[in-house]
Amino acid sequence: MNALHRLWNQLLEEEQLHYDRNREKNRWRPKLHIAPPFGWLNDPNGLCQYQGIYHVFYQFSPFEVKGGLKFWGHCTSRDLLHWTFEGAPMMPDQPEDCHGVYSGSSLTEDGSMYLYYTGNVKEAGAHDFVHTGRRSSTMLAVSRDGRTLESKEVLMENKDYPSDLTCHVRDPKVWKQEGSYYMIQGARTKEDKGVALLFSSEDKKRWEFLRRFETEEAFGYMWECPDLYELNGRTVLSISPQGVRAEGLKYANLYQSVTCFLEGDFRTGASLGAFRELDGGFDFYAPQTFLAEDGRRIQIAWMGLPDMEEVYASPTAEDGWQHMMTIPRELSIEGGVLCQRPVKELSDWWNCSCSWEGYLERMVEPCCELVLYTRGGSFTILLAEGLKLWYNKEEGIFWMEFTDPVLGAGRTVRGREVSGLRKLRILMDVSSVEVFLNGGRDVFTTRFYPQGYSYSVRLKSEDGRGVYYFHSEKED
Repeated sequence: MNALHRLWNQLLEEEQLHYDRNREKNRWRPKLHIAPPFGWLNDPNGLCQYQGIYHVFYQFSPFEVKGGLKFWGHCTSRDLLHWTFEGAPMMPDQPEDCHGVYSGSSLTEDGSMYLYYTGNVKEAGAHDFVHTGRRSSTMLAVSRDGRTLESKEVLMENKDYPSDLTCHVRDPKVWKQEGSYYMIQGARTKEDKGVALLFSSEDKKRWEFLRRFETEEAFGYMWECPDLYELNGRTVLSISPQGVRAEGLKYANLYQSVTCFLEGDFRTGASLGAFRELDGGFDFYAPQTFLAEDGRRIQIAWMGLPDMEEVYASPTAEDGWQHMMTIPRELSIEGGVLCQRPVKELSDWWNCSCSWEGYLERMVEPCCELVLYTRGGSFTILLAEGLKLWYNKEEGIFWMEFTDPVLGAGRTVRGREVSGLRKLRILMDVSSVEVFLNGGRDVFTTRFYPQGYSYSVRLKSEDGRGVYYFHSEKED
């Protein structure tokens, strides 16, 4: 056992003692969402359903609550609601990944999980780590249970990528289709243009470069966390570009997550359609999808953003942990729009409900769901006395605004044009809010931090009615 593994075991023992003695410090810990037991969480990795069990790996900095050396944390679930932390099986313990096991994906086949990821190495010396000084290796780890690794090996290095790229090539997503294996990676060119690279393989290990996806004019300088999948007869490309400028209400965050439809065969000459933001809120990045055994395409994203420490505060850092994942979302295409809805399993969580019409004012559970049906009229909702959600039918814009700066911890206001808003679902889970409009055609995600367990709702609607769902332990 090397020094890194010994440090990890020591940390587990110390953190268990800390948790047992400081349970009150979990004031903002979610009930339904994946969050790290300690340390820092970011990108989801290796999503899959394997032998009936859902597996979610994620970027994990166990030793630093504000980020640092990246491991892969690991959680499992049988229902996408109750998650068990399984440790950190993927550690930066090889010369090719010693400065971080960066994001990637999983392929389940032949009784094994093939975990593809980027091994990060920063060389000593005066480098900018964009054009020089960084080694980004595409690597493969193999596991039979997700908890222990049988092997690690390097598949591609910087020299194996196209010569016009910088050192920033990362985040392999791998899948099998029509008897062949495909991999898509994000990259940054030497002209500071974001692109995605497509590779193919016949044996999961030897990869051949096929083509790149790009726009005529640069759409950001780097495309991170790419994903490519088939859904309802369409081919979807998902990327998280960095360096996109705001356009009115669009692209208001520092970094974005967008999708587009591909026209044609993705392996040869497919062209990119128009990009559309996946989320209009404050905290959403690096989404990844997987195919469940029942055929559903399920997406999970990081409920956070990179490089936001000077803009958004994170009060949970005082408690020794930061960030969480979105609720798993089922994807569909309806009316030519990619839609996101909470997985159907969520309905099994609620065991109590009450209905209202026109007006609602009450204290609510920290973990609950509010559903509002309207005939297109205006409404205003105030959550926890400081998060305002409202829609004016004449203006045709849905707004999410923090009127209490403490509650929002630096977040301000976001909006999106929404035509004919008739249904709204709000999922609140202690320190997060996810709002799904019109069956998930538009979504707004944010973190928030109510003080003193004060969770209230004041809702006024011109023509609305709705239902409040929650879970009561008394009913179990």
